[in-house]
Amino acid sequence: MRGHPPSGVASPMSSPSSPGAVPDRAPRPRIISRVLLPFAEFARIGSLGGVVLLIVTALALAWSNSPWADSYFHLWETMISIGGVAAPLSLSLHHWINDALMVVFFLLVGLEIKREFLVGELASARQAALPIVAAVGGMIVPAALYSLLNRGGPGVAGWGIPMATDIAFALGILALLGSRVPIGLKVFLAALAIVDDLGAVLVIALFYTASIAWGAVAGAAVCLGILVTLNLRRVGALTPYLLVGIALWYFLLRSGIHSTIAGVLLALTIPTSSRINAAEFSARARALVDEFDRTETGDLLVITSKGQQEVLHQLDVAVSAVNAPLLKLEHSLHNVVSFAIMPLFALANAGVRLEGVGNALVSPVALGVGIGLVVGKSLGITAFSALAVKLGVAALPTGVTWRTLHGAAWLGGIGFTMSLFIAGLAFGESALLDAAKIGVLAASIVAGVVGYTLLRRTPAAPSRNEEAMPDEGEGEGALPTP
Repeated sequence: MRGHPPSGVASPMSSPSSPGAVPDRAPRPRIISRVLLPFAEFARIGSLGGVVLLIVTALALAWSNSPWADSYFHLWETMISIGGVAAPLSLSLHHWINDALMVVFFLLVGLEIKREFLVGELASARQAALPIVAAVGGMIVPAALYSLLNRGGPGVAGWGIPMATDIAFALGILALLGSRVPIGLKVFLAALAIVDDLGAVLVIALFYTASIAWGAVAGAAVCLGILVTLNLRRVGALTPYLLVGIALWYFLLRSGIHSTIAGVLLALTIPTSSRINAAEFSARARALVDEFDRTETGDLLVITSKGQQEVLHQLDVAVSAVNAPLLKLEHSLHNVVSFAIMPLFALANAGVRLEGVGNALVSPVALGVGIGLVVGKSLGITAFSALAVKLGVAALPTGVTWRTLHGAAWLGGIGFTMSLFIAGLAFGESALLDAAKIGVLAASIVAGVVGYTLLRRTPAAPSRNEEAMPDEGEGEGALPTP
């Protein structure tokens, strides 16, 4: 949070139409910049994360095709056990990464999905229409193309692989383009990727689940009931949720339902309300700052003033009280996921032997993945977006043209993280998995290069100082721009 809402401005957590609310008189550019601040931080972390993923992917490919390739593949087969001697939980390092650490990734995905549907770009039906419809098109068309190429073959189970979009790589490419990309396009692509993630989660839960162990499912249901109860009783501390979430993960791991779904279920129960609202925090913080000044001892050293130390403690308490648990957890997970978990996942999953890559690229699985991501994504996102706008259910974001949207649709063809994850679920350790990996990597490179080229050739977006603000009634339904 930066600063306090000025006196007379309604709390962003309250409805403008609620009784007693004061009309917002702050300048519109300032309001819009404050609304877009969390997205800017998300884009910054996502862009840097994309660079890290690219480096780690190159490392995995180099290692898996080096004279030390055997050490790469044997490393991930290392068994690690935790728990008691009588009944330890033993998994390979590869499974600890994919089935345990990736739960944290899915927890972050779930938190972002929940926030976007509550207060973000997906909260308004009009604003949400375009990225939702575009994401649906970007899932249906690739899956259909893949299924057509693999109908009746051994790779038919991989239809979900080309449905995914990797937001880290996509935002990384947008960051390279700088001012050529309007902010509305970045918001559209981020919202589309979040809907895409939701679709991937549903696909994993419904179609990539092994045989069900109903006793473990019952244990998971009890854990979920406890989490819902904690939420309904407005428990704001995150520790109880995380402890029950670990138990939920364990039961789902034993149930046959993929354990990463535990992350999304946990995210949906994390509270979004705070103990005090923005106005209460502002009043409390101002009073505490005044008290901080009064207790100054003259040497400007906080360590010599017991009064200032107590004020700082109370400020910490106030900041914690006004910050929603969902935002706290999401903020704390971003760097861990972007710079530790996802790179480790890429290192463990992106390695594939490239000998015989020519034959692998023309296999039905690799072709299905490649055509699904490269052709299916760009065609599905663009065509469904055009249909939504033509039918009047959505509008293009401000500053976004069909040319730039089509370029972003190509970036949607960068599958990577989620595509590799689904490939592992679909094929396990087999030659089909290697073909799918090659298809994902090749298609992601092609989609990224074409998307970058298309957007690079578009005129630069107007700067913030040059861009005129629309009138109150103009651009209704468009995504906000600075």
